[in-house]
Amino acid sequence: MATKRIEINLMQLLHWGPIIALSVIFMISAASVRNTLMWWPIFTLGGVINLMIFLLWNVLTLYNYLLAAFKGPGFVPLGWEPEEEEVKQYLQYCNLCEGYKSPRSHHCRKCDRCVIKMDHHCPWINTCCGHFNHANFTWFLFFAPIGCVHALFILIPSTYRAINWQYYFYYTREPVVYLGLFGFIGTMFAIGLAVGVFLAVGMLYVIQMRSILKNETGIESWIIEKALDRDRDDDEEFIYPYNLGWKANLAEVFTWTGYPKSDGVVWNVREECNQFTLTIEQIQQKAQKRERTVEYSIMEDYSGAWFPITKGCRVCIRFPCTDEPRIPVTKGDKVLVTRWKRHWLYGTRLKREEEMKEGSTKKRYRGWFPRRCAVEVICDDQNHAGEDINENKKDK
Repeated sequence: MATKRIEINLMQLLHWGPIIALSVIFMISAASVRNTLMWWPIFTLGGVINLMIFLLWNVLTLYNYLLAAFKGPGFVPLGWEPEEEEVKQYLQYCNLCEGYKSPRSHHCRKCDRCVIKMDHHCPWINTCCGHFNHANFTWFLFFAPIGCVHALFILIPSTYRAINWQYYFYYTREPVVYLGLFGFIGTMFAIGLAVGVFLAVGMLYVIQMRSILKNETGIESWIIEKALDRDRDDDEEFIYPYNLGWKANLAEVFTWTGYPKSDGVVWNVREECNQFTLTIEQIQQKAQKRERTVEYSIMEDYSGAWFPITKGCRVCIRFPCTDEPRIPVTKGDKVLVTRWKRHWLYGTRLKREEEMKEGSTKKRYRGWFPRRCAVEVICDDQNHAGEDINENKKDK
């Protein structure tokens, strides 16, 4: 069992995201250690302290990175159902996982699972940032920029000494730094990486801490924004149930045990709310989304390419700025569209007759496709689109 778990963890690192992230960490570290041994040798007390502190940042960064990747966000068990039958009406059902979503969980199309308290899918750890690895992921974002700042305090002075090595060799008794051509190029590259990591990862750390202080994920921020803008009764007010105050919010994520307080199903909520306040709001938002659904009929074939040259330059240039999938469509297909851009549409393609006869195992075909490939279907019956949605759900 342990051997199998190790194999799974190693396979998770064999992805372009972890490979790039770990390579950047090792390149900055290797260049910094090499330069500091020449600039501030370890036979001095200051050199030993400097090197040990720098290595400490590296250990803490790698430790939290690997824990965030291997621990994972936590997934809702496939086919999960609440113990109480009456609770099901307040929960969303996931057709892909064939089970109910626990409160605060969302389906990740990259992981192909419902993720507990999903914040986002992070390609650098090749999994989602969610309930169980949120603290380690945030600690990684904290220690990585600190290590990069320390690396810059090593690399920049040592590079200056390498450029002016003759002065230090002839006129001072301080250590001389020799880099050579490849050493100089490697050091300058490491400086660029350190600056880039500090800016990018540091900004992401600020974003994550703002979310933690409000006890909301990136997905929940979007839900809250729509909830505040949504039309509702005069006496109805939406209150985000998980904001317990910044101190309590921090305690929900950062604990001495390394694991969050909640079990991923039952959450601490405000007194005026209940466990299903947010899920009920999501169900209502999705009901309004279905009401806005418009049926389109496909008039041109589309292969699913991200840059379909045959559809025109404007379609290729003004593509949706998202990693959401593109779906291939053929003439005669029907698509239920829920989002619109000037040159692209997003929706769910209804199953074709041959797919229903063959019993296709794919549960949904959802993504972007060029607007020019489709025309809106004008129906006398305003409920026609809603009926198609229900029929398509039954097919799933």
